[in-house]
Amino acid sequence: MRTIAQRAFGLAWVVPALVLVGVFVYLPLVQNVGFSTLKWDIYSGSQEYVGLDNYRKLLDDPVFWSSFGNNLLYAVISIVFQVFGALLLAALIESIPADRWRRLLRAVYFIPSAISLTVAGLLFYFLYEPNLGPLNHALEAVGLGAFDHSWLGQESTAMMAIIAMSQWQGFGYSTLLFAVAIQRIPSELYGAAAIDGTGPVRRFTHVTVPLVREMTGLMTMVTISGAFQVFNEVMVMTGGGPNNSTQVMGTWLYRNGFVRNNFGYAAAIATLIFVITLGIAMAQLWVTRKRRVEW
Repeated sequence: MRTIAQRAFGLAWVVPALVLVGVFVYLPLVQNVGFSTLKWDIYSGSQEYVGLDNYRKLLDDPVFWSSFGNNLLYAVISIVFQVFGALLLAALIESIPADRWRRLLRAVYFIPSAISLTVAGLLFYFLYEPNLGPLNHALEAVGLGAFDHSWLGQESTAMMAIIAMSQWQGFGYSTLLFAVAIQRIPSELYGAAAIDGTGPVRRFTHVTVPLVREMTGLMTMVTISGAFQVFNEVMVMTGGGPNNSTQVMGTWLYRNGFVRNNFGYAAAIATLIFVITLGIAMAQLWVTRKRRVEW
């Protein structure tokens, strides 16, 4: 009887949380799927059931596929810098003997991550400004004036300029997480490797990399998931331009729903984003379970 009473008491604490999650998370998800089957004017309130037409429209929408490609490019570059690059930098920092220098470098690299994406976007918007921005002036000062560019005003460079800003802003956070993972590795393993005569490169590849693989897998999945939910930096810096060259799925959703008043089509895009991120989350759970490290 006591066990049953304890379980009932515990359930009483869980039920309110389940209700809140159900109402504010799962119910909107189900409603969004329903909205994606409608042609809906959110200003007049008129609705027309169109079935899967919005999803068929997605397949023939060149801007949507361009935005999907931008998300994919964002994910690939983010993995290179915020996973592998951050792991290498964290290993270099943690190899410094002096503790105060390690702490200082962790703080220095983490500072950009403490800046909001909106502020960072505005900062780089000024940095890229073709006439007054410091970047073009710096290139001219070192004799590279031929590379002066309207970085956000040309289709060939706008997306890469946005991605560069996002890597600068998120790089330190990833580095700090990898530094924590490296700190958990027993120092005896590095000592044994040093006694065996292994150099720093082999210690990194044979000790550090295998023993932080759980964090590596987690960061890879989180980075990919975040890359398909990009919104703020694009809206602040280009709004999707020029000529839709920097549209990502999040901004294309916003433009269709709240600018073009095509809410049903926007809901279809949102559903697809949810399916992609759900698949990534499921893969993350599977990978982290398979790659769990114990010592």
